[in-house]
Formats: sequence, C-alpha cells, structure tokens
Amino acid sequence: MQFIIRLCVFALLLVSPALAQVPGISPAPAETETTDAGSTQAVDDLVRILENDTARAALIEQLKQAAPAEDAAPAEEALPDLSIARQLAEYTRSVAQGASATVRAVGGIFLNFRHAINGTLSADYDVIRTLAINLGIVLVGLFGSFWIFKLIAQPLLARISRGAGKRNVWKKLGIVIVGTAIDTLTVVAAWAFGYILALNFGTTPSGEMGINQSLLLNAFLLVELCKLVIRVLLAPRHIDLRFLPVTDDNAAYWSFWLARVISLLGYTFMFVAPMARTTISPAASAAVQVLVMVTAVIVGVIIVLQNKDDVRLWLAELSAKHGHSGLWRVLAAVGQHWHVLAITYLLALLVVWFANPDQALPFMLGATLQSLIAVVVGSLIVGFISRFVSVGLKLPGDVSQRLPLLESRLKAFVPAVMAVVRWVVIAGVIIAIGQAWALFDFAGWIGSDEGLAVAGSIVSAALIILIAIILHVVVASWVEYRLSANTGRMPTPREKTLLNLFKNAFTVALVIFGLMLALAQIGVNIAPLLAGAGVVGLAIGFGAQKLVQDIITGIFIQFENVMNEGDVVEAAGKSGVVEKLTIRSVTIRDMSGTVHLIPFSSVDQVSNMMRGFSFYVSEVEIAYDSDIEGAKQAMRDAFAKVMEIQEYRDVILDDLDLQGLIAITPQSVSLRSRIKTLAGKQWGAGRFYSETLMRLFTERGIETPTPKMRYLQGKNERHGHGDMPMGELPA
Repeated sequence: MQFIIRLCVFALLLVSPALAQVPGISPAPAETETTDAGSTQAVDDLVRILENDTARAALIEQLKQAAPAEDAAPAEEALPDLSIARQLAEYTRSVAQGASATVRAVGGIFLNFRHAINGTLSADYDVIRTLAINLGIVLVGLFGSFWIFKLIAQPLLARISRGAGKRNVWKKLGIVIVGTAIDTLTVVAAWAFGYILALNFGTTPSGEMGINQSLLLNAFLLVELCKLVIRVLLAPRHIDLRFLPVTDDNAAYWSFWLARVISLLGYTFMFVAPMARTTISPAASAAVQVLVMVTAVIVGVIIVLQNKDDVRLWLAELSAKHGHSGLWRVLAAVGQHWHVLAITYLLALLVVWFANPDQALPFMLGATLQSLIAVVVGSLIVGFISRFVSVGLKLPGDVSQRLPLLESRLKAFVPAVMAVVRWVVIAGVIIAIGQAWALFDFAGWIGSDEGLAVAGSIVSAALIILIAIILHVVVASWVEYRLSANTGRMPTPREKTLLNLFKNAFTVALVIFGLMLALAQIGVNIAPLLAGAGVVGLAIGFGAQKLVQDIITGIFIQFENVMNEGDVVEAAGKSGVVEKLTIRSVTIRDMSGTVHLIPFSSVDQVSNMMRGFSFYVSEVEIAYDSDIEGAKQAMRDAFAKVMEIQEYRDVILDDLDLQGLIAITPQSVSLRSRIKTLAGKQWGAGRFYSETLMRLFTERGIETPTPKMRYLQGKNERHGHGDMPMGELPA
C-alpha cells in the first residue's frame, strides 16, 4: 500500500500542472513545499482526490488529455532540414541580418556626431578648462623633454653608427642593439618625466593624478615604442645600420607614413576616444573613432595606389630572378592585382569595424598581425635556405683530396633536402595563416590523439628516409675513400670490383628497406607488398630466364674472380678494358673507344690478359734465303736495347725467350720470341721491341718476304693489236 501511495505521489509531481486545473483542488502554499509537511499535505490531497468520485474522474480526464500530448511531443519535433534550399535560406538570412546591422551601424555614425555636438554643448566648461590646463602641462613637458632627449642622443647615435657598414654582421648587430637601447631610453625618460609632472602639477582638486594624464602617458609610451621598431627596421637616417634590403627613398617613405598612421590610431584609440567618453559623451568618443578610422583607411588606400606599380615590378623581378618557378610565379600573378586585394581588405576592415568593433575588429587585426608575422618568419627562413643553397658547400682541402666525389655528392644532396625544407616552411606558413583566420583548428587537431599519431608517423617516416640518405652518403664516401689512391695505398682491381658491387647492393637494399619502413610508419600495411614482391619475383624468374641466367652467371664469375675492373679481357667476341662490373653485365671499352655492354648470359668464356704475368709474343717472317742466325742475333740485340730503358726494364720479369724457327714456307721462314712482363705491361715494351727489331733488320739487310710486281708487255700489245693482262711474279 505504501508503495502504491509513493508511486501516486511521484505521478502527482509529474502532473502538477494538471492538478492545478482540477476543480476544487488548490495547490499547497509555497512555504509548505519545501518541508516534510508539504509532502504529507500532497499525500493527503491525493487520497482526498481518490476518495472523491468527481475529483477522481477529473484527474483521470486530465491524465488522458496529457498522455497523447506527451506521446506526440517527440513526433512533433521535426528532423533538421539539411536540404540545399534550407541551407541557402539560412545563409542568406544571416547575410541579410549582418548587412542590416552594418547599415544600422553606419547610420548610427550621424547620430553619434549629433550626440557628440549635443554632449559638447552640455558639458561642464569648468571641468574642461581644468582638464585642458592639466593636460597642457603634461603635453608640453612630455613632448618637450622627449625632443630635448632626442637632441642629446642624436650625436651619440651618429657617432656609434659611423662606419657600421664596413664591419661584420655581428658587430653591426651589436651597434644596432646599443643604438636601440639609447633610443628606448629617451622614450622611457620622457615618459617618466611626464609622470613626474602629472603627479606634481597636473592633479585633480582631490590631489590625485587624473586618469586622462595616465591615458596620455601610456599612449605616448606605446606609440613611440612602435615607431621605434619602425625606425630600427628601416633606419631612414642611419644607412649603415639598415638590415632590410630597401633603398633610401623607400626607407624614408615608409618610415614617414607608418609613423603617422601609428600616431593617428594609437593616440586616438588610447587617449582621445577614452577621454572624450568620460569628459564629453560616449557619442563623441564614437564619432572621433569613426572619423579617425575612415581617415586611416583613406590614407591606406592612397599608399596602396601610390605603390601599385612599384610592388608589381618588384614581385615580377623576384619571380624572374628565381626562374618563374613554383611559388614565385604565383607571387608574380598576385602582383598584377595586389592593389585590388589590399584596398578590398582595407574596406572590409572598415565595414567590420562599423558592424562589430568589439569582437570582429580585434579578431581581424589579430589574424592580420599573426599572418604578417608568419609570412615574415617564413620569408626569412626561405631566404636563409636559398642563400645557403646558392653559396654552396665547400669542404676542407684535405677532405676533398681524400674524398674527391663527396663535395659533388653533397652539392647534389643538399639542394634537394633544402627544397623539401623550403616547401615544409611554406606549408607551415599556410597552416599558420589558416589557424590565425580560424579556417581550421590545426592546433587543436595536432593536440588530439589522432593528430599526434599522424604527426608522429610523418616525422618517423621522414627520419627514416633522412637516416637512409645519410647512410648512403656515408657508405658511398667510405667506398670512395677505400678506392682513392690519395690515401697512400693503391687499391687492387679485386677491391675495386667488390667494393663497387657492395655499394650498389647496399644502395638497392637500403632503398627497399627504407621505403618499406617509411610506408609502415605512415600506416601502410607492407605485408601484402612483401607477398606481392615475392609473387612478382617468382613471375619474373619464370618469364625472364635470361635475367636469371645473367645474375647466376655473374655471381659465379665474381666468386671465381675471373675479371675485375681495369682488366683487359675478351668476352663474347669483344676485347677491351673492363670499365664496369655489375651482378648482371660487364661493360667493355675496346681499342677504338666503343663501349660494349655484355650480359653474362651471352658470355661463354672469358679471356683475361692481366693475371699474374703477361707475355709479349713476337713472330716475324724473313725471306727464305735470309741468314737465320743473323736474324736471331738481331732479336737479341733489339731486346738488349729495350732493357736499356728504365721504364721497360722495371716491368720485364725475365730474359728474352727466343724460341727460334717455328715455321717454314716456300716463300719465308718464321721466328718467334717472347718477353715476360708484369700483368698488363706487355704492350708498351713489346711495341718498342718490334720497332727496334725492324730497324735492325733494315740495317743488317735481312729482308722480309714482300711480294713484288713485274709488268710484262703482251704480244698483241707489242704489235699494237690490243692489251695483254698483267702478271704477278715473285721476285
């Protein structure tokens, strides 16, 4: 029974509006609803309703009426309309509301001027007079002291800046820092002197410093420090201290106009407008702000139009200087219409300020400032990278002597890396601009778990690729060091062959493993790639039998050490010097300079002429009736003359191997001799030996079997009746 009563009490609380409409039942007093007595009263009311037939019927009727309404309520909640028409209607409504607010804000300008005039006429002249006296004292003392301090500091600044352009960058930077400190000291000293005047002379009747004097002093400090930054960057009076690459005319022009705009906006919004709000009326403050804002925008438009052609030509020259490539081409295209974009931005800034100066204007100014900072920082980084790449990399002399190819390899490697870094910086600038204008929340995304995972994957993949590139450079440099003759140890042909093969194999393996690891870091499943590579390799093995034969034959040739780079060999009918050996083919350059690429599958045998030692074989033919012993003696004498030359004596390993008569023909006899030399050194000594031998044969009358021509006049020709064929008879 208690459970039923509690359940009814809960239902009573849910339908309390319905109970209030039941005839004869009045709600309990408010003060009893917060006590235990209130709960008891509610139970009593429920019991009384249930006992009364009329009240019970009325309660049941109210519950029946309430139940369908509650059931239908969820059904009445229509799903949001996501159609294009509904979205377009919502967008146009928001644009219309914004335009209406802007029009009302612009229309309120005239009301502000009218209220400003009324507020001025109704202001207290005594208060204004007192304020003018106090501000006049502070103004005269503030700007007078500032002018005096500048006169005092000017000779000192001129002295320390003299000759700064002839010094190095760090000394020049130190001079700029000292000059900036002196200039800052003049501003702070004038500001402090103004505060002293305001505290002692420009006080209110109560003896306290007025808020308007404090506004003036703080506005002076901020405005002059901003102007100081402009003077430091442009240095219109001290050319030697200027870091920015601008001309004297441009430095003076921009320094003048930026200082005026900063003074106009700074003193208005930090001093004049707040003072007008408190002393005259809020309408007067708003009117002054509008007038100054319109003036600043007009000045900005005039500056843009004055520099329209200069900026366009400057961007075109930069694009031409960098070869009209990539980003510079885009900048050149933007330079054609940059003034339209700048004027549109200034007008949009003015309209936004009219519509919502408290929120939209600070956001737009902050986004603009952040965008400018991002562009300036990105430009400095890209400029430094471009300067570093253009200057190039110069290694020390001893390193270049030991590793002659390292410098060229780094010069080819560094620009590619710097190009990647340059595009990363450009992407960072774009992200910073988008973040500043709230186009996307990159900072929030990168701080999330997903962003951290993606960033970590990209950084890990980039590090793997960078480490792979560094390893390639290190291994290639080590191989180059081992093969360099400048290290004091001449590498053998076998070392040249094996080290070059090792470098090639290491490069291929490094590329494959580095690429696989990088893909794995960015979330690519490399297991299918590995399986696919196995299937592809198997298919290539069946389909490209020649390739497999090339590789297998090449492996055995390397194992057996048949030939190395620099050897003179004969393979596949081609003979010459081995210039390059891979696991698949050999490159041979013949005597005429022709390069032959021979796959190992077409090599049946290899003839190496440079293993261990070599022989120069000389076979000469002499006439049948010549003196054989005299010929042999001439061969010995020719070898003796060869041994008299140091260059040939050092490469000849043994005495002349005179084998004598080796063949007899009806016209001649053949004699053979051999000279044993170091491997690959037989041709120089052999050529000189042959030249000397022929000269000795001529001097000693030893003839070679040379055919001679004899012309016989025919019978018909002697009688003038025709030609007779010529005959060839031996001498």
